[in-house]
This record gives sequence, structure tokens and C-alpha cells, in this order.
Amino acid sequence: MPICDVCHNHCNLTEGATGLCKARICKGNTIISKSFGLVTSIALDPIEKKPLNLFYPDSNIISVGSFGCNLRCPFCQNHEISYGFDKEYEYGVKHIAPDELAEIAESYKPQGNIGVAFTYNEPLIGYEYVIDAAKEVHKRGMKTVLVSNGCVTETIASQVIPHIDAMNIDLKGFTDSYYRDVLGGDRGLVMDFIKRAVSSSHVEVTTLIIPGYNDSDEEMRKLSKWISDLNDGEGRHSVPLHISRYFPRFKMNIPATEVESIYHLRDVAREMLDHVFTGNC
Repeated sequence: MPICDVCHNHCNLTEGATGLCKARICKGNTIISKSFGLVTSIALDPIEKKPLNLFYPDSNIISVGSFGCNLRCPFCQNHEISYGFDKEYEYGVKHIAPDELAEIAESYKPQGNIGVAFTYNEPLIGYEYVIDAAKEVHKRGMKTVLVSNGCVTETIASQVIPHIDAMNIDLKGFTDSYYRDVLGGDRGLVMDFIKRAVSSSHVEVTTLIIPGYNDSDEEMRKLSKWISDLNDGEGRHSVPLHISRYFPRFKMNIPATEVESIYHLRDVAREMLDHVFTGNC
């Protein structure tokens, strides 16, 4: 049985079986994308909504998403397409070929559109579409953006990153236990992805603060110090951190993060970083 090499789950799939991500399938003893070109969501968004605050500010970008995710965050805001596709998602999909997506993006230039952002679900589990569409977008002189959890293998990272101009990558916490036991992820893979990405793309990082899980001053100091050390210390000046407020969603019902906690952690992070933003406050 072939083993999927896209992420930390390393799903071992029999013929016709789908991986944990819901978006990769074994066909002919080969694991391929099940979601190529299948779009669940598309919209023209402000670039700051990605969030990217220091990449073409005040512009817009066509945002596109498919279905599936390789993590299992209990607070997921997009669980209908990330976990519950074919069960919770009622609106179906539309096939949009890579060149068609690029043409759509180009048609919205008069509305301030600068390109395409791959977002909403986890784009990298369908990395083939990201690469093909990004090439088409670049042919038209436009920009590409990736919004990702960054939890993929070096093999996939090395193929995707050269085609992306800017990224917002989740660094959801700074302990292995949180990634493993709460999110079902691998912190090391995410950190490796960020290290690789900052060498060639504009990168901004987002951390969603969950009370009692990743909200200590100590963890924020370690996380922001690690970011500041990226690119031989240039991370302090060049990699913004977005600290976002959690609200009860999906399977997690603990109270929302206090606004005061977000502002306090922002101040802690600013000890190490020049650019720290708050979200959902």
C-alpha cells in the first residue's frame, strides 16, 4: 500500500481509500489529489483579511479554497469544508481550472485585485493545484498568496514555495504537546516550513490564542524570539506576528480569550518583534 508523503500523517492507503485530509485518494496504487480544481469558496477580499498587513496594503485579492485539512483543530472556523465535506457542506463545488482562475483574477484588476490567495481550507494538501494555478497567475503579472498551517513535508514545501510571493502561516503554539495532542499536527514541520519560506517570500505569522493552552507569557516570549531569529536575526524586522483572539467554535466551547490578554501578549511579543498586530478584538 502506498504511503502519502504530503504531511506528518503519512496515510497508508488501500485502493480507493481517502486520507485523513479528505482530499487525497489512492488510485492505481498511486496517491493523487481528489480536490484538484474543485472550489468550495471564492471571493474578493482585502489583503489585510488573510491577514497580510505589510504586503501591498489596501489592495484586494481573489481568495479561493477547496476542501479538506490535515489537522484536527477543535476550534476550526471552516470545519464544514475542512472536516465535514460531503456531510456538513451543503453548497457543492465548482470546477475552476488553473488558467480559468488566473483569468478571473485578471478580470478583477479594476477592483484593485493583485492576484490570487489560496486559503479557507488547507491549500497544501492540494499542492498540485496551487502550483499550476500560481504559474498561470504569474504569467499574467499578478501575485500569489498562500494561507496555510505549514504542516507539510520538505518535499512538498520545496515544490510550492518558489511559486508563492507572500504567505501567512499559522504557528499555532510553541509546544509539541499542544500540536500533537490538541491539533493533531507536528510543530517541527511547521517551523521548518517557515524557515524555508522566509528565505524567498514575504511571510507573516499568525497565532490564535486559546485560554489555558498557549496563552502564557513564557510561551509567547519563546515563540516571538524564535521568529525574531529567522534569517539570521532579520526576522525581528521583516516577519510580522498576528496575535488573534479565539471565540468558541466547532468542538471547543471554553470562553473567548479576554481582549486584555491579547493586548498583553502583543506587548510581550513586541519585546522581540517590530511588527505585532492583534486580530478579532
